[in-house]
Amino acid sequence: MNMKEVFFKDWNSVAHVAVATSIAFITLFIFLRISGKRTLAKFNAFDFVVTVALGSTLSYMMLAQVPLIEGTVVLLLTIILQYLFAWTARSSKKMERLINAAPRLIFYDGKFITDGMEKESITKAEIFSMIRSSGIEQIDDVKAVVMEVNGAITVVKKSEGNGRSSLDDIETL
Repeated sequence: MNMKEVFFKDWNSVAHVAVATSIAFITLFIFLRISGKRTLAKFNAFDFVVTVALGSTLSYMMLAQVPLIEGTVVLLLTIILQYLFAWTARSSKKMERLINAAPRLIFYDGKFITDGMEKESITKAEIFSMIRSSGIEQIDDVKAVVMEVNGAITVVKKSEGNGRSSLDDIETL
C-alpha cells in the first residue's frame, strides 16, 4: 500500500463503502430485532448496532485495513443512520415500536403469560428467580413481571395506590 492509499484509494471504493455500510447497518439491525431482546443483554438493538459498527470501523481504520477516507465515510454514515433511526422513532409511535420494540408482560396477577414467555424465550424458573432476586417471597405480592426493551426483567410489586401505573405503556393489559 503506497502512502496515497492510506488516505484515499478512489471514488469507486468510497461509493462501495457507503453502500456496504448502509446495507450492513440495516441488515444487522433487522437480524437483532428478529432474534429478540435477550440477544442484546441490556442493549437495545439500536445501541448495539451503533456500538459494534463504530468500534469495528475504528479498529479497521486504526489497523490501516481500510483507507482513512473510506473509514471516515463509514463512521459518518453510521452516525447519520443512527440519527435518522432516532428521529424516525421520535416522530412516530408506530416507528418507535418498530425500531425500539416494546416491553412485554411475562407474568401478570398470578398468571404466567405463556405467549409472552415463548416470544421472549423465558422459563418459569427464570421468572421465579427474578422474583426471588427482587426480595419477594410471596407470588401473591407480585403484580407483574415484564421483559423490558433492553432484555432486563422487571418485577413490579402490587400496590395500594389508585394513580397511574408503571404498566400503563404495556399494550397487552
